[in-house]
Amino acid sequence: MSKQTKKEILLIGGGKGGVGKSSLSQTIAVYLKQLGKNPLIIDADPQKTSRDWVEERRENPDLPNIPCIHATGDIRQDIKDALKSYDYIIIDPCGIDPNNLESKEIRSALSLATRHLVPLRPKRRDLKTLRQISSIVDTAKIHNPNLICRAVITQCPSLPNQAYRILEAKEACKSYEISPLSSITMHRNSYDDCDENGCSVLEYEDEKAKEESIALIKEFLEI
Repeated sequence: MSKQTKKEILLIGGGKGGVGKSSLSQTIAVYLKQLGKNPLIIDADPQKTSRDWVEERRENPDLPNIPCIHATGDIRQDIKDALKSYDYIIIDPCGIDPNNLESKEIRSALSLATRHLVPLRPKRRDLKTLRQISSIVDTAKIHNPNLICRAVITQCPSLPNQAYRILEAKEACKSYEISPLSSITMHRNSYDDCDENGCSVLEYEDEKAKEESIALIKEFLEI
């Protein structure tokens, strides 16, 4: 009897927009594709950033195709349907709107997710969303107790005298019982530049961005 393929549902996001969640979703998908896995991105953001990225990617015959669908609202059935055909479901939702307590995409995805990654910049306005994120995650764990939720600090400043911001951001995550990854991403133009061509940083010339992205993914997925 063949060994059953492990299925993972990965929700990437849950805080503010602009923190790099779409870039992370895309990079994770490419990394898994390179490992011979079968990933699907569910773009659950009305801006359709990941879907547009996939469309650009399809214009380059040298890049492997990354399947993507767009779905909003309660996406539980979309996830269940996708699990029939894909090993990894990577969900790229919209950012949390403090005035929108529904967050249907995030809440419905969390009810089924195996892992949740919350990208946050080391900025006060990003860290202020931790209270709402923590509340949503705690509610999800009532029905999905095996959910693994981690945070990652993104777009970090490179100046040594700004390192305290990263440490303070990680401590803020811990204070809301959201364990931060040791891995971080630095503020690099390559994350934006590669996106314009339908690439990820794993397919770009910035070796430092590749290294930090792979370290992040391995730590998050525990592989």
